[in-house]
Amino acid sequence: MQIINNVLLFIDGFLGGSWYFPYLLLGTGLFFTIYLGFPQIRYFKHARNVLTGKYATDGCKGDTSHFQALATALSGTVGTGNISGVAFALYLGGPAALFWMWVTAFLGMTTKLVEVTLSHKYRQKMSDGTIAGGPMYFMDKRLNMKWLAIVFAIATIVSSFGVGNMPQINTIAVGMSNSFSIPPMLTGAILAIILALVIIGGITRIAKFTSMIVPLMSALYILGALAVIVYQIENLVPSFLAVFSDAFNGSSAIGGFLGASFIYAFNRGVSRGLFSNEAGLGSSAIAHASARSNQPVAQGMVSILEPFVDTIIICTLTGMVILCSGVWQQKFDNNFQRSDMAFVAEQYVEDQPEHRDQIFKFLNQQSSEVKLFSGHINVEQGIAQGTDFTLINARSFAQDVTYQLDKQPFSGVLTIERGRLVTPSIVVHGKSLVHSTKLAIIAFQQGYLGSYGQYIVTIALLLFAFSTAISWAYYGDRAFIYLFGIKHITWYRVIYVAGFFWASFVDTKIIWTLAAISVVLMTLPNLFAMLMLAKEMKQELRRYWQNFNPND
Repeated sequence: MQIINNVLLFIDGFLGGSWYFPYLLLGTGLFFTIYLGFPQIRYFKHARNVLTGKYATDGCKGDTSHFQALATALSGTVGTGNISGVAFALYLGGPAALFWMWVTAFLGMTTKLVEVTLSHKYRQKMSDGTIAGGPMYFMDKRLNMKWLAIVFAIATIVSSFGVGNMPQINTIAVGMSNSFSIPPMLTGAILAIILALVIIGGITRIAKFTSMIVPLMSALYILGALAVIVYQIENLVPSFLAVFSDAFNGSSAIGGFLGASFIYAFNRGVSRGLFSNEAGLGSSAIAHASARSNQPVAQGMVSILEPFVDTIIICTLTGMVILCSGVWQQKFDNNFQRSDMAFVAEQYVEDQPEHRDQIFKFLNQQSSEVKLFSGHINVEQGIAQGTDFTLINARSFAQDVTYQLDKQPFSGVLTIERGRLVTPSIVVHGKSLVHSTKLAIIAFQQGYLGSYGQYIVTIALLLFAFSTAISWAYYGDRAFIYLFGIKHITWYRVIYVAGFFWASFVDTKIIWTLAAISVVLMTLPNLFAMLMLAKEMKQELRRYWQNFNPND
């Protein structure tokens, strides 16, 4: 399984992990932003009016209201990426990463307009009376590229498990176990039953559920975030200034944070931005296609609000909580994950600027004198002996490191191969930077709620992640129907629920890696198809305004 995972990681290096992917994603958004005349600014107020039903008419085809379609799409995008993803981006790229998340969201507002409008225009009515839409339909019906539509649909089904299903329940189960000592299997069983009851009802029940839970979970999270930001209000302006000042220079070293180059912060910010708002992915366009409207552009207008809420509001709150609290640059006691550890040859001292500079270059994938350590390390009573290596954990100099076996100080020899600890069952403990959910949990405890702030993160992750699983079930559902027809859809739903339960208590690492590839295999065809239909999109927009009458 490890060999298969390594092969998949190698493939992903040519796709989402490649240098060109962020530029392609942002470039498409920038092109449409200029080509359509900055619609995310010009039509923002109009989008809000459409959402509230100001221009609604009776008798329109569709399964959901404008708001329900948006809520379903938001429930798919507002997930772990808004908490763990932002914390991970700041850990990797510092304040500058948040700036590039904003840029991705701003340009993504136009990308959403395009993909949703086209998906709504070429949607189809199924034999059971429900609506099915999404990029696969305009790839097939308009571009006559059925093979491309098939690639997109297959990638959507795989992504529904690897993005919306397994990582979400895994995150929930771990959080509930850590915060409330609830066994992961029990969490998985209960939520799998609820998931089944919701998705079996189709888009109507999904939309009703998400339109209720999205405002609730967003309000809870916003209040929890403000409890930290207001408590640390004196750090708010400096935090915003750091985001902008570091944007084109990279984030400087401060505290235990060793700094991030411009390219590194840019790549991480863009990739986390896509993971958060999914603009260009084509997924949420499937939900928007179900909206009751005879005007595809009208629902496209509503979708402009999606990246704004998801990234500009929710992700910014997470970012400000972490930056204002200062925990992103502080070291904490923790058990080191092996994927975070790197043993480098020779001894480097954090207090020496030249040593910090070398490690900075090493971590930011620049030319460096730093070499990975291979060899053996003698350990006595949990303390490593020797000065021919340095342990870097979570992109920081590790401190107060101890080695344990079966919760007892370890004595013996450790084997290191190319910087990685290969001796089994050894637990490495010490002080270092932390990231992802753990960083968010620590940050939310630095406000008025104190230690109770951790429950805001736990409950928010529960609601965010579960709602994401529900929405992605619908995305995979529509993709499955496109490929195999509606009469076999029960099989997909059963497997989806079973996978959700299974992932609550097993390691799904290989599925996550496969999802990273499938996400790109959704994005690349979607961007290509949208660019091919750029002229048609402009004509649709022009026709919409020519026929628009606010008094109708």
